Amino acid sequence: MISKENILAVAKKTILSESEAIVKLIDYLDDNFSKAVELIFQSKGRLVVTGIGKSAIIGQKMVASFNSTGTPSMFLHAAEAIHGDLGMIQKDDVIICISKSGNSPEIKALIPLLKRDGNPLIGICGNTSSALAKGSDYVLNTTVDAEACPINLAPTNSTTAQLVMGDALAICLMEMRDFKAEDFAKYHPGGALGKKLLLKVKDLIEHNQKPIVGPETPVKKVIFEISEKRLGVTAVIENNKVVGIVTDGDIRRMLNDIDSFTDLTAKDIMTKNPKWTSSNTMAIDALQILENHSITQLIVIDNEEYKGVLHLHDILKEGIL
Repeated sequence: MISKENILAVAKKTILSESEAIVKLIDYLDDNFSKAVELIFQSKGRLVVTGIGKSAIIGQKMVASFNSTGTPSMFLHAAEAIHGDLGMIQKDDVIICISKSGNSPEIKALIPLLKRDGNPLIGICGNTSSALAKGSDYVLNTTVDAEACPINLAPTNSTTAQLVMGDALAICLMEMRDFKAEDFAKYHPGGALGKKLLLKVKDLIEHNQKPIVGPETPVKKVIFEISEKRLGVTAVIENNKVVGIVTDGDIRRMLNDIDSFTDLTAKDIMTKNPKWTSSNTMAIDALQILENHSITQLIVIDNEEYKGVLHLHDILKEGIL
């Protein structure tokens, strides 16, 4: 058993080793990388990523990143490829093959099969003299001096280098496609991420009630309106325009300051020029407004027309935070 201090020392050494391996990738970037990106970008087919062992796992993550950022991709396991799955490859597809050594038996057997129909091959490997490097049209060098593994066997630095090279490809392709947040949202419609990118204020308030009082409405009725509509606020409307709001906080301050409110009306206690937003505002942007002003409600107005109230709870229940 090693001590707690030694555990932390090993962890730090591992992280440092992998970070140093990644930094060295910068010196390996050359025209092969640029041409590979241009080839993928101009392709009319898909990007097929293949590998075996730990490289196959990295390949699956690459495919996930490519697909979610606008580059149609699929994963082909090297071992399955030579047992029938080569039929997945179409004539316009570009192929990426990942291998640390570039000389594993499965990869050596696969290379001529991948190229027999003229598909361009991009090799990501850590041995530029390997069969994979020699058989590839473009080689992306992911050489590492050693693994972080103390016996230099378990893929650590090498797989991290592969992963980072794949990320570099994906980000370059995003830039070339001028890939925007709106595009990203198309591929991530579910979960909190999708909601951040897709949900608008109008989607959150469509089922909310619309609390409304007039400037001359007695405070007692104002309190009833706030309680009944259950949003902690009501808009004060005059000539079809929002002239203020009355919140739970306004009511509490009024009760603290005066003994009787029999003669008071909404205009006497309302907050003028309330914070507001439009129904087409993204929910995540509306949340930012609420946080910036330390408030929990926003009046929603479109072309001076009162549309309703957005409450912080409307955003929270969607799991955006």
